[in-house]
Amino acid sequence: MTLEEQIKQAETRIFKVVFPGTTNHYDTMFGGTAMHLMDEVAFIAATRFTRKLVVTVSSDRIDFKKPIPAGTIVELVASISRIGNTSLDVRVEIFIEQMYSDQREKAISGSFTFVALDEHKKPTRVLNS
Repeated sequence: MTLEEQIKQAETRIFKVVFPGTTNHYDTMFGGTAMHLMDEVAFIAATRFTRKLVVTVSSDRIDFKKPIPAGTIVELVASISRIGNTSLDVRVEIFIEQMYSDQREKAISGSFTFVALDEHKKPTRVLNS
């Protein structure tokens, strides 16, 4: 498999419904909840790409462009954006979808960095070759 195919295959999409338990007093999703979901989908993409143990080491510039109202569907899309020696970056975007229309817009975007670890929990190469 080529590197481009490996990157494409690692892209990860998760859909969630925004229920009242995940919203604040403005009836929009808590920012911390959004960040939690973003880190989770980024972790899955990083793991699918490396097929190794990975840990989050940083998040970078999470931009909240639109509030995410209760009663909407969100799609989280994670894709590999940079591959280093022992680390990789995953770009995550959250899109809002209205339940009863085809309206869709980007609400949040950000980047997460992961480090691959070996069996001794020491940094190891992301790519085997």
